[in-house]
Amino acid sequence: IKNKMKTKITMIALFLIAFSFNGFAQKDVSAKSAEAIKEFKHTNDKISKYFSSAYGYAVFPSIGKGGLGVGGAAGNGTIYKGGAIVGDCKMTQVPVGFQAGGQAYSEVIFFKDKTAFDRFTGEKFEFAAQTSAVAVTAGASVDVDYRDGILVFTHAKGGLMYEASVGGQKFKTEMR
Repeated sequence: IKNKMKTKITMIALFLIAFSFNGFAQKDVSAKSAEAIKEFKHTNDKISKYFSSAYGYAVFPSIGKGGLGVGGAAGNGTIYKGGAIVGDCKMTQVPVGFQAGGQAYSEVIFFKDKTAFDRFTGEKFEFAAQTSAVAVTAGASVDVDYRDGILVFTHAKGGLMYEASVGGQKFKTEMR
Protein backbone atom coordinates (compact mmCIF):
# COMPACT_ATOMS: atom_id res chain seq x y z
CA ILE A 1 0.00 0.00 0.00
CA LYS A 2 2.85 2.36 0.85
CA ASN A 3 4.45 1.88 -2.60
CA LYS A 4 1.10 2.43 -4.33
CA MET A 5 0.66 5.71 -2.47
CA LYS A 6 4.17 6.85 -3.42
CA THR A 7 3.48 5.95 -7.03
CA LYS A 8 0.21 7.91 -7.06
CA ILE A 9 1.82 10.99 -5.51
CA THR A 10 4.74 10.77 -7.93
CA MET A 11 2.37 10.50 -10.90
CA ILE A 12 0.38 13.52 -9.72
CA ALA A 13 3.57 15.51 -9.23
CA LEU A 14 4.91 14.57 -12.65
CA PHE A 15 1.58 15.43 -14.25
CA LEU A 16 1.59 18.89 -12.65
CA ILE A 17 5.17 19.54 -13.66
CA ALA A 18 4.51 18.38 -17.22
CA PHE A 19 1.37 20.51 -17.34
CA SER A 20 3.29 23.59 -16.21
CA PHE A 21 6.12 23.00 -18.71
CA ASN A 22 3.46 22.65 -21.39
CA GLY A 23 2.59 26.24 -20.50
CA PHE A 24 5.88 27.35 -22.08
CA ALA A 25 4.26 26.69 -25.46
CA GLN A 26 1.18 28.78 -24.70
CA LYS A 27 1.10 31.96 -26.74
CA ASP A 28 -1.59 33.70 -24.74
CA VAL A 29 0.07 33.99 -21.33
CA SER A 30 -0.68 37.73 -21.19
CA ALA A 31 -4.44 37.07 -21.50
CA LYS A 32 -4.21 34.48 -18.73
CA SER A 33 -2.19 36.97 -16.64
CA ALA A 34 -5.01 39.52 -17.01
CA GLU A 35 -7.48 36.85 -15.83
CA ALA A 36 -5.21 36.05 -12.86
CA ILE A 37 -5.12 39.74 -11.87
CA LYS A 38 -8.95 39.80 -11.88
CA GLU A 39 -8.98 36.62 -9.76
CA PHE A 40 -6.52 38.10 -7.22
CA LYS A 41 -8.68 41.24 -6.93
CA HIS A 42 -11.91 39.23 -6.78
CA THR A 43 -10.56 36.93 -4.05
CA ASN A 44 -9.43 39.87 -1.92
CA ASP A 45 -10.12 43.44 -3.08
CA LYS A 46 -7.54 44.80 -0.61
CA ILE A 47 -4.79 43.71 -3.02
CA SER A 48 -5.94 46.32 -5.59
CA LYS A 49 -3.88 49.02 -3.88
CA TYR A 50 -0.67 47.16 -4.75
CA PHE A 51 -1.64 46.87 -8.42
CA SER A 52 -2.23 50.64 -8.55
CA SER A 53 0.74 51.81 -6.44
CA ALA A 54 3.58 49.44 -7.38
CA TYR A 55 6.24 50.60 -9.84
CA GLY A 56 5.72 47.30 -11.67
CA TYR A 57 4.72 43.69 -11.17
CA ALA A 58 5.06 40.22 -12.66
CA VAL A 59 2.04 37.91 -12.86
CA PHE A 60 2.26 34.13 -13.20
CA PRO A 61 -1.27 32.87 -13.96
CA SER A 62 -0.42 29.22 -13.36
CA ILE A 63 2.57 27.63 -11.68
CA GLY A 64 2.62 23.87 -11.38
CA LYS A 65 4.52 22.43 -8.46
CA GLY A 66 4.98 18.85 -7.39
CA GLY A 67 7.28 16.42 -5.73
CA LEU A 68 7.91 13.48 -3.54
CA GLY A 69 11.04 14.17 -1.54
CA VAL A 70 12.55 16.25 -4.35
CA GLY A 71 10.26 18.40 -6.43
CA GLY A 72 10.05 21.11 -9.02
CA ALA A 73 7.92 23.98 -10.21
CA ALA A 74 7.59 26.06 -13.36
CA GLY A 75 5.39 28.68 -14.94
CA ASN A 76 5.24 31.52 -17.46
CA GLY A 77 4.33 35.09 -16.66
CA THR A 78 3.85 38.64 -17.85
CA ILE A 79 5.74 41.73 -16.67
CA TYR A 80 3.84 45.01 -16.18
CA LYS A 81 5.03 48.56 -15.60
CA GLY A 82 2.55 51.38 -15.11
CA GLY A 83 -0.26 48.90 -15.80
CA ALA A 84 1.06 48.12 -19.32
CA ILE A 85 2.71 44.90 -20.48
CA VAL A 86 6.45 45.40 -20.96
CA GLY A 87 7.82 41.85 -21.00
CA ASP A 88 7.53 38.12 -20.46
CA CYS A 89 9.12 35.88 -17.85
CA LYS A 90 9.62 32.26 -16.89
CA MET A 91 9.98 30.84 -13.41
CA THR A 92 11.62 27.56 -12.41
CA GLN A 93 12.21 26.14 -8.97
CA VAL A 94 13.86 23.05 -7.58
CA PRO A 95 13.00 23.20 -3.88
CA VAL A 96 15.35 21.80 -1.29
CA GLY A 97 13.90 19.86 1.60
CA PHE A 98 10.93 17.56 1.92
CA GLN A 99 7.93 18.00 -0.35
CA ALA A 100 5.01 15.67 -0.90
CA GLY A 101 2.13 16.23 -3.30
CA GLY A 102 1.26 18.58 -6.10
CA GLN A 103 -0.18 22.06 -6.37
CA ALA A 104 -1.19 24.65 -8.93
CA TYR A 105 -1.19 28.31 -7.95
CA SER A 106 -1.02 31.84 -9.31
CA GLU A 107 1.67 34.26 -8.18
CA VAL A 108 2.13 38.01 -8.41
CA ILE A 109 5.38 39.80 -7.54
CA PHE A 110 5.14 43.53 -6.84
CA PHE A 111 8.12 45.88 -7.24
CA LYS A 112 8.05 48.94 -5.02
CA ASP A 113 10.45 51.02 -7.11
CA LYS A 114 12.65 51.15 -10.21
CA THR A 115 15.60 49.57 -8.37
CA ALA A 116 13.63 46.43 -7.45
CA PHE A 117 12.06 46.27 -10.93
CA ASP A 118 15.44 46.58 -12.66
CA ARG A 119 16.92 43.92 -10.38
CA PHE A 120 14.15 41.50 -11.42
CA THR A 121 14.33 42.28 -15.14
CA GLY A 122 18.14 42.07 -15.22
CA GLU A 123 20.08 39.05 -16.48
CA LYS A 124 18.87 36.50 -13.90
CA PHE A 125 16.96 36.92 -10.67
CA GLU A 126 16.54 34.41 -7.86
CA PHE A 127 14.67 34.58 -4.56
CA ALA A 128 16.72 33.87 -1.46
CA ALA A 129 16.03 30.58 0.30
CA GLN A 130 14.07 32.25 3.13
CA THR A 131 11.74 34.25 0.85
CA SER A 132 8.07 33.52 1.48
CA ALA A 133 4.78 34.68 0.02
CA VAL A 134 1.51 35.96 1.41
CA ALA A 135 -1.37 33.60 0.57
CA VAL A 136 -4.33 35.55 -0.79
CA THR A 137 -7.65 34.32 0.58
CA ALA A 138 -11.07 35.90 0.79
CA GLY A 139 -11.34 38.48 3.55
CA ALA A 140 -7.81 37.97 4.91
CA SER A 141 -5.67 41.00 5.67
CA VAL A 142 -3.14 41.74 2.94
CA ASP A 143 -1.76 44.80 4.70
CA VAL A 144 1.89 43.79 4.45
CA ASP A 145 5.12 45.59 3.66
CA TYR A 146 7.72 45.22 0.93
CA ARG A 147 10.98 43.43 1.72
CA ASP A 148 13.97 44.61 -0.28
CA GLY A 149 11.50 46.38 -2.57
CA ILE A 150 9.62 43.17 -3.41
CA LEU A 151 6.31 41.73 -2.23
CA VAL A 152 4.97 38.31 -3.28
CA PHE A 153 1.38 37.03 -3.18
CA THR A 154 0.14 33.57 -4.14
CA HIS A 155 -3.34 32.21 -4.74
CA ALA A 156 -3.89 28.44 -4.62
CA LYS A 157 -5.75 27.01 -7.59
CA GLY A 158 -5.84 23.40 -6.47
CA GLY A 159 -3.89 20.45 -5.21
CA LEU A 160 -2.30 19.55 -1.93
CA MET A 161 1.30 20.36 -1.14
CA TYR A 162 3.27 20.27 2.07
CA GLU A 163 5.60 23.22 1.40
CA ALA A 164 4.97 26.98 1.38
CA SER A 165 8.16 28.79 0.40
CA VAL A 166 8.91 30.60 -2.86
CA GLY A 167 12.60 30.66 -1.97
CA GLY A 168 14.86 29.36 -4.70
CA GLN A 169 12.60 30.47 -7.54
CA LYS A 170 14.69 31.50 -10.57
CA PHE A 171 13.42 33.90 -13.20
CA LYS A 172 14.34 34.58 -16.79
CA THR A 173 12.90 37.74 -18.33
CA GLU A 174 12.53 39.05 -21.85
CA MET A 175 11.52 42.65 -22.28
CA ARG A 176 9.34 43.62 -25.26
